[in-house]
Formats: sequence, structure tokens, C-alpha cells
Amino acid sequence: MLTAFARAFRTPDLRKKLLFTLGIIVVYRVGTHVPIPGVNYKAVQTCVTEASGNQGLFGLVNMFSGGALLQITIFALGIMPYITASIILQLLTVVIPRLEALKKEGQAGTSKITQYTRYLTVALAILQGTGLVATARSGALFSGCTVAGNIVPDQAIFTTITMVICMTAGTAVVMWLGELITDRGIGNGMSILMFISIAATFPSALWAIKKQGTLADGWIEFATVILVGLVMVALVVFVEQAQRRIPVQYAKRMIGRRSYGGTSTYIPLKVNQAGVIPVIFASSLLYIPALVAQFAGGDSGWKRWVTANLTKGDHPIYITLYFLLIVFFAFFYVAISFNPEEVADNMKKYGGFIPGIRAGRPTAEYLSYVLNRITWPGSLYLGLIALVPTVALVGFGASQNFPFGGTSILIIVGVGLETVKQIESQLQQRNYEGFLR
Repeated sequence: MLTAFARAFRTPDLRKKLLFTLGIIVVYRVGTHVPIPGVNYKAVQTCVTEASGNQGLFGLVNMFSGGALLQITIFALGIMPYITASIILQLLTVVIPRLEALKKEGQAGTSKITQYTRYLTVALAILQGTGLVATARSGALFSGCTVAGNIVPDQAIFTTITMVICMTAGTAVVMWLGELITDRGIGNGMSILMFISIAATFPSALWAIKKQGTLADGWIEFATVILVGLVMVALVVFVEQAQRRIPVQYAKRMIGRRSYGGTSTYIPLKVNQAGVIPVIFASSLLYIPALVAQFAGGDSGWKRWVTANLTKGDHPIYITLYFLLIVFFAFFYVAISFNPEEVADNMKKYGGFIPGIRAGRPTAEYLSYVLNRITWPGSLYLGLIALVPTVALVGFGASQNFPFGGTSILIIVGVGLETVKQIESQLQQRNYEGFLR
């Protein structure tokens, strides 16, 4: 990997792309430290220090924003509204025929869906920004902080609107920066920004574990966490690269005097076909009851049950529901993102077939059978990886936002592998030696 980066910097056009990407990353990281108007910055810093290692319900969103959420900066919402909008549009593509038709139109249809995603991102940013400002004004953003009520001193309607507009504009800028990286830089811009946001929280989280440790002044716990992280990265890389290759043979066709087809290829079905989406879905769904209970008044029975069972990551009920939801969403996402009947029809249209399987419906049934078989180990793997923060919570007394948690490792490894592959492919295009050496 380091060799690929070194060769890329020696190639002039790739060096420009890499430097442009690094420049955008610097701008993004600077924006995560610029507070919005109307916020008492000293009170925020006091509450962040008191809540260190106990970020509660907002830990996942804070991780995706690179720590900007709890700092209440202009990039506080980060990339999360765009991720949510992309997932919603992807799900609606299966339900709404108009979106499905746009998807089949090629580049023009994809451009329209991208535009719809931008509009939905802005709408979600307004909604989430309003919720964040309301939470900060009520003092619930930092539960237990002594100065939580002083975070927003001026609670006038004009100040609130200004704060929401600033955060919405920040989200639009983040979306624009991501698209700039995609167009003029290296890799997928949104994925790169997500990668940077998560990686930016690693040093502080690791140092917090070292300070909380008791063995050899915390260095034993620190080294153990590093070792566990390396093992997890190796495991994730191994599983993310694993795939089931289904052979496909294309029959020869004579068109005029020319012969077409007769080639052999394969359909790569990844073991983890759903990626990190099931983990995000499960985490978000489990946050909803706790969030409702936090803002609900009174002291009802359901509120006490939710507070006791669904707000602690090491509770058996929470662990069980989290694992089952990940497995369910893994199958659900694979079912809506991969259509065996469509793949079988395309193969039949171009004269392709799987050896030993008849074209058409038998091919679709075979693909569905194989996909279900490989989704089981993929979903179980996702569930086990996602439970690592819980093990860390019990074993090391760490926070639920363990630096080498399942979501963060899956995203970092996935984005890293994809970016390195793109760099290597572009290097191969520019340094092709030909058939004669």
C-alpha cells in the first residue's frame, strides 16, 4: 500500500489529485472546529470534558461528524444527513416505480437521483439541526453537566433560526466538498470524509483508555487495545475480500461473418454483501426508544424499562436486540439491493448461463439460494464485529464509543481498500508496460 502511494506521488497528475484531496480534508477538519453563532464555547468545552467517554445517545453521530456534533460547530451534522438521504433513496428505488425507471436510464437517471438526494439531504439537515439546537437549549445534549443549561444563553427565535441555518449550510458545504473530491480527487468523496471523521476520533479515544487504565500506568490496556485493533483489521480485511464466484459461460453467436461470445467469466458475490449498512440501521433503530424516553415527561413504566434496558450497551436485552437487528437488516438490505431475477434476465438476454443450470427462472432460484447461504456467515460476522465495543465496555471499562468498534473498523477498512484499489488501477493505466518487456 505504501509503495502504491509513493508511486502515485511520483506521477504528476495523480500527485495533483492526492494533494487536492488532502487540501479538501484540511478544510473539512478546520470547519469541524468553528463554532456556530449563539453558542457559549466555554460551556461547551466544560461539558465535553465532563462527558468524556460517556457520550450517550449521540455517540454514533458524533463519531461520524469527527467529534464536531458535541462541539456544536458549523459541520456539527457532518456527513450523516447525506448518508441517511442516500440510504432512503436507495430503499425507495425498490418501492417507487418512477425511481426504479430512473435508475435504469443510465447516467441521466443517476444524475436525477443524485439531485433528489441533495434536496433530501438539505431537508434532513434542517430537521436534524433543529433537533440538535432544541436538545442543546434544553441541556439534554450533555446530561449531568453542571453548565449544560448555559450552552445557548440567548434562546430567542432569531438566534435559533440562525443556528439551524448555519448547520444546514455547513452540511451543504460538506456535501459539496465530498463531490469535489469525487470529481477532482482520489476515491469516493463522501466515503473519504467519513473515513477522516472516524479516524480523527481515534487518538483521543486511545489516550482516554490509557488514562483510565491501572496496569503499568495504563500502558498495558493501551497495548492490548492496539493489539485487538490490529487483529480486527486483519479479520475484517479477510472477510471483506472474501467472495463466492459463480461461473458464467457465454455462448458463441455469429453476427455476419464475425463470432461473438464464447467467453467465461464469473459473478462475484461478497460474503458481506450489505457492508456496514445493517450496523448503522440497527444502531439508529435502537437509539429511537431511548431518545423518545429522554424527552418524554413523567415517570411511566415504559420509560423506566427503556432507560434500564435500552440505554446501556452491556445490558443482555440490548446486546440481544442489537445482534438480531443486525442479522435482520443484513438479509433485508441484500434482498433489496441484489435482484436475482434481474441478473438472470440480463444473462439470458446476452446468451449467458451458469454451467449445469438452465437459463431463466432456475438461474434466479440458484442465485437466490447461493445468496442466502453466504448472507448467513456475513450477517453473523457483522453482529460479532459490532459487539466488540460491548466486550471492551466490560473488559476495559471503556466507553461505548470504543475506538476499534465494529462500525468504525468496517468503514475505515472498506474505504481504505477501495481507495487503494483506485490508486493502483490508475497507476496501472499510466504505467502499462505492454506485452513486450
